[in-house]
Amino acid sequence: MVLLSGFNALSQKPVWEGQFQIVLEDKDSGQRGLFKALQANSLFSQFTGNTGTSRSSLKTEVKILTSPSVLMPVYQFVKKQKQQQGIDVEGFRLSDWVGNVKVDLQRGTSVLNISYQDTDKKLILPVIRLISKTYQDYSGRDRTRGISQSVSYLEKQISELRKESAKSMRSAQAFALDNGLPLEGSGSLSATGLMSSQMAQGNSLTGGATLGPSSIDSSRSAAQSKVNSLMQQLAAARAAGENTVYVAPQFEANIELYGELQQLQSQLEEKLALLKPNDQSIQALKRRISSRTAYINQQTIGLLEGQLNTAQAQLTSVTRPRDVVLKHRELMSKALRDEKTLAGLEGQLQVMQLEKARQTEPWELISTPTLLDNPVAPNKKKIVALGVLGGLVLGAGAALVVDRRRGLVFSKGELKKALPCPLLKQLNVADPSSWVEPIELLAAGTLANPGDGAIALIPVGTVPNGQLDQFGRTLQQAIGNRELKITTDLLQSRDCSHQLLLASPGGANRLQLEHLKMRLALQGKPVTGWVLLDKSQVVS
Repeated sequence: MVLLSGFNALSQKPVWEGQFQIVLEDKDSGQRGLFKALQANSLFSQFTGNTGTSRSSLKTEVKILTSPSVLMPVYQFVKKQKQQQGIDVEGFRLSDWVGNVKVDLQRGTSVLNISYQDTDKKLILPVIRLISKTYQDYSGRDRTRGISQSVSYLEKQISELRKESAKSMRSAQAFALDNGLPLEGSGSLSATGLMSSQMAQGNSLTGGATLGPSSIDSSRSAAQSKVNSLMQQLAAARAAGENTVYVAPQFEANIELYGELQQLQSQLEEKLALLKPNDQSIQALKRRISSRTAYINQQTIGLLEGQLNTAQAQLTSVTRPRDVVLKHRELMSKALRDEKTLAGLEGQLQVMQLEKARQTEPWELISTPTLLDNPVAPNKKKIVALGVLGGLVLGAGAALVVDRRRGLVFSKGELKKALPCPLLKQLNVADPSSWVEPIELLAAGTLANPGDGAIALIPVGTVPNGQLDQFGRTLQQAIGNRELKITTDLLQSRDCSHQLLLASPGGANRLQLEHLKMRLALQGKPVTGWVLLDKSQVVS
């Protein structure tokens, strides 16, 4: 496995990489408040190609930049170059090649990190330069197309709305003439003036305008107010009688009559200072003053009555049936609404035409297309390391499979569960000299027998001959003259005082252990214990 991975690492061609960075934002995007207001309108945002810097918009741009529709010219260039080098491009597919172009959005910014990988080192720089040019051309393409679509849409809508606006205004004026109502001149509203007024009031470009009262309502209200005012003045003049002169605010005073009245009042004051109030001359002057005052008030009343009659006639002239007034108001509202909508669309068309004429800068490159000094692949150390790791895993797996198939038991824990007696001692097979002391302790302790009965040593499965012989000799020396039977025949071992099992890892399979356990159970003779010959002396 290691050899294969090493050969694979050496046989692979080096992969080279080129990189550059580009900014998606348009630096002067904040200078077009009116254009941004249009983009906020859902009706026009579909045309203007809004490439704002929201996260969702940026992610969409990244996805588009790796699409075949944008990278097709670059793919055709690469395919042509490889064909000129004599490479068979029959199986060359755009969907496979696009994976060589990586476009990553730098976290928290609108900066794109763009890279291209290829085994042809000479091809890297020309390709990434072509990619940068393609992206810069793309940055203005959708904007121009969107604005052109918007201009065409607005021109079509304006053409249709002009006809509709003229028709609705003619209908309103014809209705007014037929019903003797005053004409309300529409006046051609200035698109620029309307937009300025709306923006000054904080209205959106496409928002509905609020219509004021019609001239009919204004005329009727004014006439009614004038009638009410004249009636109040007339009542005041009549109440004045012959004691007080009532002066109407809208009439100029009769200088001659007022002069005579003032002279009479002066004469009365002089006589009152010299004569008694009941003097005949004083009474005569008072009568003359009252007569003159009544005459002046009567003259004022006559003038007020004349104006009142005129005002009432005017009020009657502007008073029409309710249905007529409502219908006229409805027609005028529609006419004004159409005209204001038309003015708004004309203003929007001017903005879009100015935006179309404005030259925009493409996306800005903030790093020059660069070829990395060293290849980015293959990583030979990584390949070899993976080969080593894979070899270990496969080897261990194969060993485990072989072990499972053979059924050999190597685990001390599994041996403990399989053998029907306690583990007495674990001896280190690498140091047979260390066996003497623990075997003597066994002989003097667990294996001791006052009757000097024989001891049966039963190997479990296969115990290497050298280890079995060595253990047998050491145990024989420890028990002295007592008989030691080394046998697998349980009929012979059952007559012994002790039965001692000797096992080693991998010496028996699971079936053999199960069979031994059943034979010992049938024998009916208890087993003293078992000893494990292994590399470790630590008893679990």
